[in-house]
Amino acid sequence: MDRIENRTFDEVRIGDAASLTRTLTGRDVALFALASGDIEPAPLREGGAGACQPLQGVGQNLWSGALVAAVLETELPGPGTLYLGQTLRFGRPVEVGDSVTATVRVVEKHADRRRVVRACTALNQRGETVVEGEAEVIAPLERISCERAMPPEIEFRRPGRQYERLIDLAKGLSAIRTAVVHPVDATVLAGAAAAAAAGIVVPVFVGPEKRIRAAAKTAGIDVSRFELVATEHSHAAAAAAASLARDRKVEALMKGSLHTDEFMAAILDEPLLRTGRRMSHVFVVDAPRYPRPLLLTDAAVNIAPTLGEKRDIVLNAIDLAHVLAVPEPRVAILSAVETVNEKLRSTLDAAALCKMADRGQICGAILDGPLAFDNAVSAEAASAKGIVSPVAGRADILVVPDIEAGNMLAKQLEYLAEAQVAGVVLGARVPVILTSRADKTLARLASCAVARLLAHARRTPAPADAMVASHG
Repeated sequence: MDRIENRTFDEVRIGDAASLTRTLTGRDVALFALASGDIEPAPLREGGAGACQPLQGVGQNLWSGALVAAVLETELPGPGTLYLGQTLRFGRPVEVGDSVTATVRVVEKHADRRRVVRACTALNQRGETVVEGEAEVIAPLERISCERAMPPEIEFRRPGRQYERLIDLAKGLSAIRTAVVHPVDATVLAGAAAAAAAGIVVPVFVGPEKRIRAAAKTAGIDVSRFELVATEHSHAAAAAAASLARDRKVEALMKGSLHTDEFMAAILDEPLLRTGRRMSHVFVVDAPRYPRPLLLTDAAVNIAPTLGEKRDIVLNAIDLAHVLAVPEPRVAILSAVETVNEKLRSTLDAAALCKMADRGQICGAILDGPLAFDNAVSAEAASAKGIVSPVAGRADILVVPDIEAGNMLAKQLEYLAEAQVAGVVLGARVPVILTSRADKTLARLASCAVARLLAHARRTPAPADAMVASHG
């Protein structure tokens, strides 16, 4: 490891100089913006050099001044130096990609208290002065040699990154007419209005008119801009919305302030909304530490699915992955262990589903299982257990054994791993958006964006979608 040595007061001479060169990166911008509190949207949206604006104000001072301090503390005099003060003037802004060379030169040396005064300058790669001034320090009395400290590993996580990608994927598509069922809560109305403002949906509010208008007043939303279908109560609202979908007057259904069972029952009661596929729910999970959207199914509709129902659940999730521009998703069939165990039904189902894929009964994806959760999402965990698999550590779809496992896993990801979860039900003639009162705005928008992508895909089915549907 690299070592650094200081120069004692007696060894320092007038005219001695030392320099240090660093290149400003987007990570530096974010770090110093956070440290200084000088946070602007542009620097923190780092996606490459072009995404960051010049580092201005306090942030510029911090970074440029820190280079000067680094020379004093590591090169001249080095370890053991005590800062007394500095006077620095900041000339030009430093931009991402600039290489700045900071130089300190000894100009004064005073025996009292071992004070040393240094002239400080920092030039960019064009030779332009970005910092100049002087610093006064107390030089060390004894020689010190130590290992150069390595900077800590810092990971930047931006929740919602994958959802922004999904929303961008849906841009350019026309907004879809969406029946919002029993929206008598301000949160539901606000979510639908936000999706409308984003051009994702054209909401049709279905439910008791007085309660809808009262909730709109609370939320500060002008519902006169939207179509409203008045019904007496939530049950009637669910039935009316299902009829609108049956008659193709809306392209999607969104759950409002009613129980999921009541909402889904109305859809199941409409034969023309059914397909040959079992309906199932898919969470689209945006986990900051996972490099891609993660589909989790089924955590909301099917309580204890049979093998045949799990096949439909898998096919529905594959369809969605295709629509989300994942042409060959990796599907992990989850259990508590990685080996087939006759006492664990989930491992038997996993083995059977994988054999179905081998026989062409499930197409359009790569399946593997049983896999424990850690092996499905962590290549390191899979390697430690000697698991060789094209899915392990890189799963796009997680298939859980039952609703209890799925529900707990989704909530753990949301509340302990800073994930956001958007949800949609597949297997019906129209996408069905299930929202929760706890959903954040971005998750609601993502759910609507997924529904819009599904609705447009059904207008013009892609070959891959048609291939998968042929096995339904």
